[in-house]
Amino acid sequence: MAAYDLEEQERIDALKDWWAKWGVWIYSAVGAFLIGVLAVQGWRYYETSQGEQAEVLFKSVEKTAQESAASKDYKKLSDAASAIADKFPSAFYASEAQLMAAKASFDAGDFTTAKKHLQWVVDKGPKVHSNVARVRLASVLLEEKKYDEALKMLDQVKDEGFASMAADVRGDVLASQDKREEARAAYQIAVEKAGDRSPMKALSQAKLDTVGGSTAKPADKKDDGKDKKDSKEAAK
Repeated sequence: MAAYDLEEQERIDALKDWWAKWGVWIYSAVGAFLIGVLAVQGWRYYETSQGEQAEVLFKSVEKTAQESAASKDYKKLSDAASAIADKFPSAFYASEAQLMAAKASFDAGDFTTAKKHLQWVVDKGPKVHSNVARVRLASVLLEEKKYDEALKMLDQVKDEGFASMAADVRGDVLASQDKREEARAAYQIAVEKAGDRSPMKALSQAKLDTVGGSTAKPADKKDDGKDKKDSKEAAK
């Protein structure tokens, strides 16, 4: 029994020594873990709260957009979009508002303001919005006859989902430069990349027809001769 007590005491002493050596570190690790968990939860709550506030503000931007369309006061919409971008720069709704304001400014012929809103989305918006903004920004640059800048902007569109849209605008830029063959190639890519149900397909096809139609190679002459021979034999 005494031996048992001695062994148990040795274990307790060893545990005390171990705890004296590592206890502080364990407390620190546990504390860091708990702080990390609380930080993540706090950040999620903050993002959710910010998103909800941004959504409320975006609804007011949509209302402003309707009023601006009726009154032709596009500056009011531009200011509203800038306000939500300043307050909630990381919110999805911020770039949505910027795109709305850019379109309104473009329709009003205010290319400078349209470019400002689109560039904001390119620099700070989510990927799905930034690619849309690049294509639209290229269209604005086309209107300003800044062809090289427009093409460079389109070069930045790497997402396959926007390949058709980017190729269509590229064709517009090249056609405006009287680069007919290059424009045909761009429009053909736009047609090929567009989905069967996409309105872009018919639009790009119409533009392709305008600059000379498909660049597909004609059928091989040997095959044509063979077809004619087969037709003659069939006639006999």
